Amino acid sequence: MLVTALDGPVERVAPTLLGSLLRHGEVVVRLTEVEAYDGAADPASHAFRGRTARTEVMFGPPGRLYVYFSYGMHWAANVVCGPDGTASGVLLRAGEVVEGLALARSRRGRASDRDLARGPGRLTQALGITADHKGTSVLGGGPVTLALDPPPAARVSAGPRVGVSAEADRPWRFWLTGDRFVSDYKRSPRAPAPP
Repeated sequence: MLVTALDGPVERVAPTLLGSLLRHGEVVVRLTEVEAYDGAADPASHAFRGRTARTEVMFGPPGRLYVYFSYGMHWAANVVCGPDGTASGVLLRAGEVVEGLALARSRRGRASDRDLARGPGRLTQALGITADHKGTSVLGGGPVTLALDPPPAARVSAGPRVGVSAEADRPWRFWLTGDRFVSDYKRSPRAPAPP
Protein backbone atom coordinates (compact mmCIF):
# COMPACT_ATOMS: atom_id res chain seq x y z
CA MET A 1 0.00 0.00 0.00
CA LEU A 2 1.35 3.44 -0.99
CA VAL A 3 0.73 5.13 2.38
CA THR A 4 2.86 2.46 4.11
CA ALA A 5 5.66 2.99 1.58
CA LEU A 6 5.67 6.72 2.39
CA ASP A 7 5.47 6.29 6.19
CA GLY A 8 9.20 5.95 6.88
CA PRO A 9 12.35 8.03 7.35
CA VAL A 10 12.62 10.55 4.53
CA GLU A 11 16.14 9.46 3.54
CA ARG A 12 14.84 5.92 2.97
CA VAL A 13 11.59 6.93 1.27
CA ALA A 14 13.14 9.45 -1.16
CA PRO A 15 15.08 7.00 -3.38
CA THR A 16 12.06 4.69 -3.61
CA LEU A 17 10.17 7.43 -5.48
CA LEU A 18 12.64 7.33 -8.38
CA GLY A 19 11.17 5.69 -11.46
CA SER A 20 7.65 6.23 -10.13
CA LEU A 21 4.96 7.85 -12.25
CA LEU A 22 3.40 11.15 -11.18
CA ARG A 23 0.18 12.01 -13.03
CA HIS A 24 -1.89 15.17 -13.23
CA GLY A 25 -4.61 14.95 -15.83
CA GLU A 26 -3.19 13.72 -19.12
CA VAL A 27 0.46 14.49 -18.26
CA VAL A 28 2.59 11.78 -16.64
CA VAL A 29 6.17 12.26 -15.46
CA ARG A 30 8.59 9.44 -14.59
CA LEU A 31 10.58 10.74 -11.61
CA THR A 32 14.36 10.77 -12.16
CA GLU A 33 15.59 12.97 -9.28
CA VAL A 34 14.41 13.83 -5.76
CA GLU A 35 15.74 15.42 -2.55
CA ALA A 36 14.95 14.57 1.07
CA TYR A 37 14.13 17.18 3.75
CA ASP A 38 13.70 16.14 7.39
CA GLY A 39 11.74 18.87 9.20
CA ALA A 40 12.99 19.75 12.70
CA ALA A 41 16.18 17.68 12.21
CA ASP A 42 17.18 19.49 9.00
CA PRO A 43 18.09 23.21 8.87
CA ALA A 44 17.45 23.22 5.10
CA SER A 45 13.82 22.15 5.58
CA HIS A 46 11.01 24.71 5.52
CA ALA A 47 9.66 23.00 8.67
CA PHE A 48 12.93 23.30 10.63
CA ARG A 49 11.51 26.05 12.87
CA GLY A 50 8.24 24.22 13.48
CA ARG A 51 4.67 24.24 12.35
CA THR A 52 3.43 27.37 10.55
CA ALA A 53 0.54 28.13 8.24
CA ARG A 54 2.94 27.62 5.32
CA THR A 55 4.37 24.29 6.52
CA GLU A 56 1.29 22.75 8.17
CA VAL A 57 0.82 20.22 5.37
CA MET A 58 4.39 18.90 5.88
CA PHE A 59 3.34 17.47 9.25
CA GLY A 60 1.26 14.79 7.58
CA PRO A 61 -0.37 12.57 6.97
CA PRO A 62 2.02 11.02 4.43
CA GLY A 63 1.06 11.17 0.78
CA ARG A 64 -0.03 14.80 0.60
CA LEU A 65 1.60 17.44 -1.59
CA TYR A 66 3.47 20.35 -0.06
CA VAL A 67 3.50 22.96 -2.84
CA TYR A 68 5.29 26.30 -2.41
CA PHE A 69 6.43 29.26 -4.51
CA SER A 70 10.19 29.09 -4.97
CA TYR A 71 12.54 32.03 -5.57
CA GLY A 72 9.53 34.18 -6.47
CA MET A 73 9.43 32.46 -9.87
CA HIS A 74 7.88 28.97 -9.88
CA TRP A 75 6.04 26.31 -7.93
CA ALA A 76 7.88 23.36 -6.37
CA ALA A 77 6.27 20.22 -4.95
CA ASN A 78 7.18 17.77 -2.20
CA VAL A 79 5.52 14.49 -1.31
CA VAL A 80 5.01 14.43 2.47
CA CYS A 81 6.34 11.28 4.10
CA GLY A 82 7.12 9.90 7.55
CA PRO A 83 4.79 9.43 10.49
CA ASP A 84 1.77 11.71 10.85
CA GLY A 85 2.69 14.69 13.03
CA THR A 86 6.39 14.73 12.07
CA ALA A 87 7.39 17.03 9.20
CA SER A 88 9.36 15.59 6.30
CA GLY A 89 9.05 15.68 2.56
CA VAL A 90 10.64 14.63 -0.70
CA LEU A 91 11.20 17.42 -3.21
CA LEU A 92 10.35 16.28 -6.73
CA ARG A 93 13.39 17.65 -8.59
CA ALA A 94 13.19 16.21 -12.11
CA GLY A 95 11.58 13.74 -14.44
CA GLU A 96 10.80 12.66 -17.97
CA VAL A 97 7.40 13.39 -19.50
CA VAL A 98 6.16 9.98 -20.66
CA GLU A 99 2.52 10.85 -21.45
CA GLY A 100 0.83 14.09 -22.47
CA LEU A 101 3.84 15.51 -24.33
CA ALA A 102 1.78 17.98 -26.36
CA LEU A 103 0.18 19.52 -23.26
CA ALA A 104 3.49 19.60 -21.36
CA ARG A 105 5.14 21.30 -24.35
CA SER A 106 2.36 23.91 -24.48
CA ARG A 107 2.90 24.69 -20.79
CA ARG A 108 6.69 24.91 -21.10
CA GLY A 109 7.02 27.06 -24.22
CA ARG A 110 10.10 26.39 -26.31
CA ALA A 111 11.81 23.94 -23.94
CA SER A 112 13.37 20.81 -25.42
CA ASP A 113 11.70 17.52 -24.53
CA ARG A 114 14.68 16.77 -22.26
CA ASP A 115 14.08 20.02 -20.35
CA LEU A 116 10.29 19.80 -20.04
CA ALA A 117 10.50 18.53 -16.42
CA ARG A 118 14.23 18.72 -15.64
CA GLY A 119 14.19 20.87 -12.49
CA PRO A 120 11.54 21.34 -9.76
CA GLY A 121 9.86 24.39 -11.32
CA ARG A 122 9.86 22.87 -14.78
CA LEU A 123 8.38 19.63 -13.42
CA THR A 124 5.43 21.36 -11.75
CA GLN A 125 4.87 23.59 -14.78
CA ALA A 126 4.85 20.62 -17.18
CA LEU A 127 2.35 18.82 -14.93
CA GLY A 128 0.23 21.92 -14.27
CA ILE A 129 0.73 21.72 -10.49
CA THR A 130 0.12 25.00 -8.63
CA ALA A 131 -0.77 26.27 -5.15
CA ASP A 132 -4.25 24.85 -5.72
CA HIS A 133 -2.76 21.37 -5.22
CA LYS A 134 -1.19 22.07 -1.82
CA GLY A 135 -2.46 19.51 0.65
CA THR A 136 -4.01 17.18 -1.92
CA SER A 137 -3.26 13.49 -1.60
CA VAL A 138 -1.30 11.54 -4.24
CA LEU A 139 -2.65 8.25 -2.89
CA GLY A 140 -5.49 8.01 -5.43
CA GLY A 141 -8.82 9.66 -6.07
CA GLY A 142 -7.38 13.17 -6.29
CA PRO A 143 -6.17 15.29 -9.21
CA VAL A 144 -2.51 14.23 -8.75
CA THR A 145 -1.57 10.56 -8.34
CA LEU A 146 1.67 8.68 -7.72
CA ALA A 147 2.31 5.10 -8.84
CA LEU A 148 5.40 3.67 -7.14
CA ASP A 149 7.89 1.76 -9.25
CA PRO A 150 11.16 1.80 -7.27
CA PRO A 151 14.37 1.13 -9.20
CA PRO A 152 17.03 -1.41 -8.22
CA ALA A 153 19.42 0.16 -5.67
CA ALA A 154 22.29 -0.18 -8.15
CA ARG A 155 20.61 2.37 -10.42
CA VAL A 156 20.41 5.05 -7.71
CA SER A 157 23.10 7.66 -7.04
CA ALA A 158 23.24 10.00 -4.04
CA GLY A 159 24.97 13.30 -3.45
CA PRO A 160 24.64 16.80 -1.97
CA ARG A 161 21.43 18.75 -2.31
CA VAL A 162 21.03 21.55 -4.84
CA GLY A 163 20.86 25.23 -3.95
CA VAL A 164 20.64 24.99 -0.14
CA SER A 165 23.06 26.82 2.13
CA ALA A 166 22.36 24.84 5.33
CA GLU A 167 23.44 21.19 5.37
CA ALA A 168 24.45 21.55 1.71
CA ASP A 169 26.66 18.46 1.83
CA ARG A 170 24.07 16.11 3.29
CA PRO A 171 23.90 13.38 0.59
CA TRP A 172 20.11 13.45 0.34
CA ARG A 173 19.77 14.20 -3.35
CA PHE A 174 18.96 10.96 -5.17
CA TRP A 175 18.84 10.35 -8.90
CA LEU A 176 18.70 7.58 -11.46
CA THR A 177 22.32 6.95 -12.37
CA GLY A 178 23.15 8.08 -15.90
CA ASP A 179 19.60 9.25 -16.69
CA ARG A 180 19.61 12.16 -19.13
CA PHE A 181 16.52 13.73 -17.50
CA VAL A 182 18.35 14.51 -14.22
CA SER A 183 18.98 18.21 -13.55
CA ASP A 184 22.44 19.75 -13.30
CA TYR A 185 24.00 20.02 -9.83
CA LYS A 186 24.39 23.62 -8.64
CA ARG A 187 25.83 24.33 -5.22
CA SER A 188 24.43 27.37 -3.42
CA PRO A 189 26.95 30.25 -3.43
CA ARG A 190 25.91 30.84 0.22
CA ALA A 191 26.86 27.30 1.28
CA PRO A 192 30.11 26.87 3.20
CA ALA A 193 32.99 25.34 1.25
CA PRO A 194 32.78 21.54 1.13
CA PRO A 195 34.92 19.66 3.68
